[in-house]
Amino acid sequence: MTTHVLGDTGILTGRSLRHILRSPDTIITTAVTPIALMLLFVYVLGGAITTGSDESYIDYMLPGILLITIASGIAYTAYRLFLDMQGGIFERFQSMPIARSSVLWGHVLTSLVSNLTSVAIVIGVALIMGFRTGAPVGAWLAVAGILILFTLALTWLAVIAGLSAKTVDGASAFAYPLIFLPFISSAFVPTESMPAPVAWFAENQPVTSIVDTMRALFAQEPVGSDIWIALAWLVGILVVAYAFAIAAYHRKLS
Repeated sequence: MTTHVLGDTGILTGRSLRHILRSPDTIITTAVTPIALMLLFVYVLGGAITTGSDESYIDYMLPGILLITIASGIAYTAYRLFLDMQGGIFERFQSMPIARSSVLWGHVLTSLVSNLTSVAIVIGVALIMGFRTGAPVGAWLAVAGILILFTLALTWLAVIAGLSAKTVDGASAFAYPLIFLPFISSAFVPTESMPAPVAWFAENQPVTSIVDTMRALFAQEPVGSDIWIALAWLVGILVVAYAFAIAAYHRKLS
């Protein structure tokens, strides 16, 4: 049974990845916005922003940019899932001897591959712009793990949107608040510089603990309790989103 599910998931993931390879502009478009933000913040606004540390501004803001990259990319998952639903692909799969869960996992794994590719492109551009870190392999692996969890959590939210939306625009519009969430966090400026109500929100939303953890890992500094808060947020969102996505999927098939 497990082999059957894995095999079906692999085939459907390959199908989705082939769609992306035929139109690589999806990955390029996803990377364009965060790259443009990096250029804007580093070369236009960065000189006027005080972070309270000696690190370069691009080192400070890169973790937030990486999260924006992923938040931008997961909209395409909801979009592709909605098109499959409207095109009758799900009904066709339902009539075939394949594992039902593999249909969703194919989209989820495709999102993971495409978004991590976009992240790699953004990191490459950041290195050209002056991003530097002496982080060891272990720290890089920890950052990669956080980004993978973040991608999976947001992708399952995208699955809910793709299954529940009534229009194409509605399927992808849910990602807009997620893209802007890093701006109300410690991603670009310290929360101490914000008005008290805004600072409270920034300090108690998931993005701040995630970017603070990644920033500490890149800077080879102690991560403290931030990593546990970040993991609690990521795992919690992932579990809840997965449960709601599966419930929505079963309702669609019933």
